[in-house]
Amino acid sequence: MKMNLVPFFRRLWQVLRQLLAAMALIVGTALAFRFLLYPAVLWAFDPGPAVATQLKRLGILAFATVGYWLYVRYVRKRPVTELRPAPVGAALGGLAGAALIGLALLPLFAFGAYAVTTQRGFQTGLLEVAGFLFVAAMLEELVYRGVLFQTLESAWGAVPALWLQSLVFGVGHLENVFALDGSGWDMAATVLSVTLLGAMWTLLFLLTRNLWICGLNHFAWNFTILCSGVPLSGIEEWRAQAPIETAYRAPDWITGGLFGPENSAVTLVLVALAVGLLWHRAAKHAKLGPATATPLA
Repeated sequence: MKMNLVPFFRRLWQVLRQLLAAMALIVGTALAFRFLLYPAVLWAFDPGPAVATQLKRLGILAFATVGYWLYVRYVRKRPVTELRPAPVGAALGGLAGAALIGLALLPLFAFGAYAVTTQRGFQTGLLEVAGFLFVAAMLEELVYRGVLFQTLESAWGAVPALWLQSLVFGVGHLENVFALDGSGWDMAATVLSVTLLGAMWTLLFLLTRNLWICGLNHFAWNFTILCSGVPLSGIEEWRAQAPIETAYRAPDWITGGLFGPENSAVTLVLVALAVGLLWHRAAKHAKLGPATATPLA
């Protein structure tokens, strides 16, 4: 019995075309700000280095968001409901993100897996890093949950889209491990942990259909890790801005090793439980069925 693959490849071409259009608009608008408007603002107002850096980051996010809005409104031809302001939901999402990773960090500190070696107190550089983390989290949500997930969802439905997009999200973070010359264990644990995190944020998006809620949850998760003085996704240089300095006192499978607490077995269990609870809720509200977004043209 022969299988007709023509419809599959036709749909695959539609997906690739949509992704290219989305990235062209998002990257194009961000680059227009970075290399055209931003230099003009610096010339006209001459802000200090710290202000200029934050202006650059927030401007890139703002213009990338405009590019996303143009893509959804004029390429996908639907209302951009996922960018509607949701201050209460975003605040709750942020608190939930901080609380969840806090539940993983608490026993790791309490039982000595992480030991506090220095108490620095508040560092002014922490605010600059927070601005970077917010912009990075929102850009990732725009690209992964906004563009990639919704495009795949329209093509093949929510469940395949959820896991494929989450896997891409996980594999994309391997560059942090490569930069640290990590082991095979570091690579495998990173793909597993970040794929689960991608699934968690995608399920949160499925339940809320709001990128600000997902973005604040994502940002709060990252910022809480940073403030705890351990590596954030394998990035070491930011640890100097944390209020405390820490050292590992347990094996990598408990501490998370080079990548930090996201690769810890404690975190993996908690995130897996969160994914299970969100999955149950999404299934209960019929969010995991066939495609619900605007079909691909």
